[in-house]
Amino acid sequence: MSYFIFAKNLENIPGTIYKIAENEFDLNNLNIFQSDYKIIEDSQNFNDVKYGNKLPLKYNGNTITFINQTISYFLKTELQNYVNNNKSSIKHFLDINPNHQLFNRWNNYFNQLNNLNLDSINYPLNKSLEQYFNDLAQPSYNILQLP
Repeated sequence: MSYFIFAKNLENIPGTIYKIAENEFDLNNLNIFQSDYKIIEDSQNFNDVKYGNKLPLKYNGNTITFINQTISYFLKTELQNYVNNNKSSIKHFLDINPNHQLFNRWNNYFNQLNNLNLDSINYPLNKSLEQYFNDLAQPSYNILQLP
């Protein structure tokens, strides 16, 4: 089962998604107090969100409203900015959580991002970076999965 973690007590308010977790292990290893958030189980839409095809807009009770989205990087600099932002967030997590259960996963992903050759990608890239990695059978994580 997959999980979507929203700000608590903010039903029907767009933009309240906080984290996503692919399974219970990942959920239990997020750096959050679960009682402070609205956690909704939903495996049907997880991969679409993980790979950037859908965005969890808001929730009402245990129902999530998703919107379809299309991600494109027309220029190398756009993708470079996205990669740099993700690396910065991951580096911050790694620096303050050296003993975290998911440290190795995110350290490996950080290295994968560091080693990404942006010049080898054809632009425009009409998919998310996460989908690009998945299509190459490489590990792929959405930044919303970062503990």
